[in-house]
Amino acid sequence: MTEIIAKLMWNRGDVAVEILIIEDNLQLQKYLKEYLQAYGYTSYILDDYNNIPATIEQINPKLILLDINLPVFDGFYFLKLIRNVSYAPVIILSARSDESEQIRGIEGGAYDYITKPFSIGVLLAKINALLRERITDEDIQAGSLQLSKTAMTLSYDDRTVELSKNEYKILSLLITRIGEFVSREKILETLWDDAAFVDDNTLTVNISRVKRKLDELGLRESLITKRGVGYAFSTID
Repeated sequence: MTEIIAKLMWNRGDVAVEILIIEDNLQLQKYLKEYLQAYGYTSYILDDYNNIPATIEQINPKLILLDINLPVFDGFYFLKLIRNVSYAPVIILSARSDESEQIRGIEGGAYDYITKPFSIGVLLAKINALLRERITDEDIQAGSLQLSKTAMTLSYDDRTVELSKNEYKILSLLITRIGEFVSREKILETLWDDAAFVDDNTLTVNISRVKRKLDELGLRESLITKRGVGYAFSTID
């Protein structure tokens, strides 16, 4: 059994999520690239500030980390160029901490604005959370397991089972958080907008259905239940 920890694969074969780093500090460039790659991301460093749109179209990054104090033009100008060719989320990393600068960045199309110095662990957590949100619109693949939103199916090796809408939502939530226990409350919120008026037994029924589907694929033991904590998808062959 191979534990899948941080490497969530988009439906692009075995290619990890691409992150483009636009940062002119050589030491920080190297640190960010090595750290992100250690957690399963494919990282690129921009080396041509005169042709950013072409670089983005070539790499097609799923996320962009953008400094503000850059050669040629500042990051706000480059943010406009990025938005002309890509909808990839942008996280600004800048030593400019003034509130007006942060507002300008967010209003210019950035997803988040993090001031330097920052915690690399916090940045990674933000990246993971952001990409978990966006991955729900794609097929999710982890090892030999594939969850398809288009077909509403779960496949493992050469076997496939069809899923209901709730079964898909539960599996999507758990598989994108492999190794992490998810509370019943969080699952209820995912399934229904107002969980306060949903009978807890309803969730138990839905979880039981998910377990039966996993059992058909020989994966029933991969769904772990911890009383008072929640559920976790632990490992995949």
